[in-house]
Amino acid sequence: MSGPLEGVRIIDLTAVLMGPFATQILGDYGAEVIKVEPPAGDTSRWLVPVKNQGLAAPFLHVNRNKRGMVLDLKNPAGLEALFRLVRTADVLIYNVRPQAMARLGLTWEALSAVNPMLIYVGVFGYGQDGPYGAKPAYDDLIQGALAIPSMVATVGDGVPRYVPVAMIDRTVGISAVAAVSAALYRREKSGVGQAIDVPMFETMVPFALGEHMAGQTYEPPTGPPGYARMLSRSRAPFATQDGYVCALIYNDKHWRSFFRFLGREEDFDRDPRLATIGTRTKHTNELYGMVAELMRTRTTEEWLSFFTEADIPSMRLNSLDTLMDDPHLSAIGYFETHEHPTEGPIKQMRPAGVWSESPLSIRRLAPRLGEHSAEVLREIGYSEAEITALAEAGATLLG
Repeated sequence: MSGPLEGVRIIDLTAVLMGPFATQILGDYGAEVIKVEPPAGDTSRWLVPVKNQGLAAPFLHVNRNKRGMVLDLKNPAGLEALFRLVRTADVLIYNVRPQAMARLGLTWEALSAVNPMLIYVGVFGYGQDGPYGAKPAYDDLIQGALAIPSMVATVGDGVPRYVPVAMIDRTVGISAVAAVSAALYRREKSGVGQAIDVPMFETMVPFALGEHMAGQTYEPPTGPPGYARMLSRSRAPFATQDGYVCALIYNDKHWRSFFRFLGREEDFDRDPRLATIGTRTKHTNELYGMVAELMRTRTTEEWLSFFTEADIPSMRLNSLDTLMDDPHLSAIGYFETHEHPTEGPIKQMRPAGVWSESPLSIRRLAPRLGEHSAEVLREIGYSEAEITALAEAGATLLG
């Protein structure tokens, strides 16, 4: 059985993380992804840790299920090769600024002229109809624009800090996958392609304001922005006698069970702050602080056992090390070991989810720089002599 996007050819002009993460998912879905890199290669090839130069660990985790070729798009011969490739493609996805694509002559107008069925997807910082349109963008910058470091400062020590995961790049990458999938469906019905912009800033604003717009939702505003539960300094993993537990005591049943376990059910009935989810939200900081003190009275195992029995959502706090050995991930075989042609055995995180008719799979590991250049060029009609001439002109690299 093949993935749901089998037969879809995607030209991947993306680099680093956001775009490659999106195209890897599309590759996991069964699409044929052709990663086109400049002669210097994707920057993330040269990160650390690395076993062999050009195949750094971060690169290996966002570039599987792709073939890799090199085209120098500033070289007329390389650009012509890309146009020939576009004629065979369903989707082209890029994550540089549109202005850079225009300088190369790779606009929607130019590419749709040779392939009206093409779906042309740009994943970049900001919408092109606003003053930020030409600004460069990275995960950290978008986090800042979204007030995420400011919120971290509010719940922490007052110092703004970025969240230590590339949450913007990966979330917007998933949004790009959704856009490509929806556009392919529409093309099946309409018979025509289209251009799609997936701007990082606008895509992520609901993640910041969906809860935190709060009283600013109304006209006129009924209060300031900010959702009290999420901005509580006490909203953190709870310390126990011997470790930490992540727990969310949320609805009436959860709270009553919690106080009953402690032998204090009458306190639940008497405390007006606990009466409803609304009153609890108004007093989040105090109530979370109270729970934090009570959690210190028992061990991690005692709390996890109780929470499981009471059906209160809970989880042991992992570190990066223990996450790799998480019993659930181990039981489902989440980390798969694959043999890479040059890197030897490498761990891969398997595609998430279960598909009954078109399962996802890891079919290829991340390519060496230019590994499939000749192979792809042959497929779009280049002779061996023409391929050699392209390489000699510096328009391609034969890996």
